[in-house]
Amino acid sequence: MERAVVLLSGGLDSATALAWARARGWECHALTVDYGQRHRIELEAARRVARALGAASQRVVAADLRAIGGSALTDAIEVPRDRDPAAMGHGIPVTYVPARNTVFLGLALGLAETLGARDLVAGMNALDYSGYPDCRPEFVRAFETLARLATRAGVEGGAFEVHTPLMSLDKAGIVRLGASLGVDFGLTHSCYDPADDGAACGRCDACALRLKGFREAGLADPARYAVAPSVPDRG
Repeated sequence: MERAVVLLSGGLDSATALAWARARGWECHALTVDYGQRHRIELEAARRVARALGAASQRVVAADLRAIGGSALTDAIEVPRDRDPAAMGHGIPVTYVPARNTVFLGLALGLAETLGARDLVAGMNALDYSGYPDCRPEFVRAFETLARLATRAGVEGGAFEVHTPLMSLDKAGIVRLGASLGVDFGLTHSCYDPADDGAACGRCDACALRLKGFREAGLADPARYAVAPSVPDRG
């Protein structure tokens, strides 16, 4: 059985990516990064998802990006709320974490080389996302080049492939794919600014995109929200 390293945050996208990798018959080793995020609920969500989807292992690796700051997810910066969906694909919001996906994929690459795996799986998406530059296909292809040049396996002729099965899907498509693969979305967590009891705010970009995805997929979102959210039409 081929091995794969799957980046698993505990969110809807990464859970679907793990389910996709499992459906390919791979032995999946989940990697969750504790990057100093202000809200730790997603770490427990990742543990739940890894167990439910049959990951062969899950590692939680600390890489404290609070030392860098510069993001509403790691620093004392207010999380944007109630943004128009049409505006989310323009500009780079303050929830962008500098170099996050570069760090995450670097850690996944190291684990893959240790395990003898050549496949990395990540839930990046270039359609319904919040304008992050490290969620684009160009970034992924560039990282594959780096992996070939920067590792012993690559220098000795091996090749690493970064699989991003959600890259060309909108959020509704991701929801449909996850549902078809048996993902229990009630185990996942997407909110950038949850309440103390873990309830999603329903107002940040992540909540808005998630809610839009479920609405357009014709499915109920099992997440618990602090206040019943309204979901605007696609802008």
